Amino acid sequence: MSKKQFLAAMYLRLSRDDSDVGDVTDREGSLKSESNSIGNQRELIRAFIHKQQDMELYDIYVDDGFSGSNFDRPEFKRMISDIEAGKVNCVIVKDLSRFGRDYIESGRYIQKIFPALSVRFIALTDHYDSFQADPSESGIVLPVKNFINDSYCRDISTKVKSQFEVKRRNGECIAAFVPYGYKKAPNNKNRLVPDEYAADIVRKIFAWKIEGMAVSAIAKKLNGLGILSPKEYKKSTGINYRGGFSGGARAQWSNSTVKRILTNEIYLGHMVQGKSEKINYKLKKSVAKPQEQWIKVENTHEAVISKDQFQVVQNLLKTDSRVSPVTEEVSLFTGILFCKDCGEQMIRRVNRYKDTQKVYYICSTKNRGEGCTRHSVEEERLRELVSEMIRHYANCFLEERRMFEKALEMEINFESIIRYDTEIARLKGEQEKYTSLCSGLHEDLRQGVVTKEEFERLHEEFKRKASEFEAAQKRQEDMIKELFKNGVTSAARLKMVQESAEIKEIDRYTLCSMVKKIEVFEDRRLEIEFYYKNQYRMMCEVNKRIKQDRNKETPYGQGEFADKAKRGCPGAHTSMSKKQDRNKERSA
Repeated sequence: MSKKQFLAAMYLRLSRDDSDVGDVTDREGSLKSESNSIGNQRELIRAFIHKQQDMELYDIYVDDGFSGSNFDRPEFKRMISDIEAGKVNCVIVKDLSRFGRDYIESGRYIQKIFPALSVRFIALTDHYDSFQADPSESGIVLPVKNFINDSYCRDISTKVKSQFEVKRRNGECIAAFVPYGYKKAPNNKNRLVPDEYAADIVRKIFAWKIEGMAVSAIAKKLNGLGILSPKEYKKSTGINYRGGFSGGARAQWSNSTVKRILTNEIYLGHMVQGKSEKINYKLKKSVAKPQEQWIKVENTHEAVISKDQFQVVQNLLKTDSRVSPVTEEVSLFTGILFCKDCGEQMIRRVNRYKDTQKVYYICSTKNRGEGCTRHSVEEERLRELVSEMIRHYANCFLEERRMFEKALEMEINFESIIRYDTEIARLKGEQEKYTSLCSGLHEDLRQGVVTKEEFERLHEEFKRKASEFEAAQKRQEDMIKELFKNGVTSAARLKMVQESAEIKEIDRYTLCSMVKKIEVFEDRRLEIEFYYKNQYRMMCEVNKRIKQDRNKETPYGQGEFADKAKRGCPGAHTSMSKKQDRNKERSA
């Protein structure tokens, strides 16, 4: 048999966007994991080669599932290596679009690189053969066809991005790999459901953080317990996971992995997508988008972490959690205790003398020698005071909640609560003040009290202030609406408050769940900012107004709530003892 003149490379490509995917069965009945279109391309080119007297097939190169918008494809690169090694001198494709859809790069290969390497190029259905093409076909027809293929690729990219945008705004998950703790629903790949094993690990990570463990200590504990990292766990379930945070042979839990879990709102049941985007359809590189451009849809799937837990953790992560070199845990008050004067964190100091030690906190600014004063407070005394105030606050909260729930049973309407809320009244007053100032400026301008430039500047400033107070008023009203819709406390929050009312000794979990900030005065007085203070304040005001309304007239009064009392509404005559009144005022 005479030696063939051309050693041909059969190049086949199909992208995910234009694939005709199906299972192809060979003669033995086993399934081939390739698309029918790849098989069609192969048979077409094989039949062509069989008819050529001077051509022999050297190898088949298949890029199944790769876009034609660029040439970063494994089998294409292998083919080019064989060409450069002199093993191949002819490339055959079904059509120009199978070779590539990039107008510039396709032309560079076909018109420059292949001729320089004496490689024959054939596109069967486009009827192009570089050895037989005349100059007009190579110089005009071929570039036009490549340009059309490029335009098609750009059009497909735009349509796909539009579809993804719609899915994101509908709260559908379009990611190839879901976050740790979730899996795709069996009957809907765009909806998430909890993966119970991984979701339980996520709950433990949040609980450990609240209990006082540093991020590094959590990662070390997970590795010590032999718990698979998110990447390894996905692999263990049979997922062909390719992450951007791969490390060594076996991925371990790291600080960044734990931090990503602790800050991911997906565990609240919210879908947050569109954090990055590709530079263009020809490049794989993506750039991060500003947070205000992310697409967030709330309550799209089941939450594995409560809103209260998540907020506590976010507040703790904002502070510098200094870790003990011995226990690798943060101290009880780290991230919560601050100096009232300079606003810096208080730091823990231990004085040891013989067999005794004294633990206290001092201002970190003073410790660095940068001013302020010591604000020194002993840890044991601090524990006692904070424990007492938490118990007191929890008991007052529960009592106010009981009275407020009674008020709801009397069918108090939303408008009545709005009328009683002093914060809304204050915000409304501020809004009306700046609205009035805006109106008065017109008269000042007419009388020449202000110039046109001053008018425009002041008018814009007053208008902005009025809008800010209006927005704050709307947020306050939304909070009250939420109380009417879902009650004052969730089951988890109510359980935490009830447990706090009975604590003997404060622990980190209870402290972080109930207290947002503790500020220390120089004279050792404490100012504590509790969580749920807006709900507490609103309940106090409503309960106080109800009590006043009942006592306006005898025996029942003539107010709205007094009328309900006359009809025998439950809880209408509930009152607090003087001691309870004093306790409530102390807490407030």
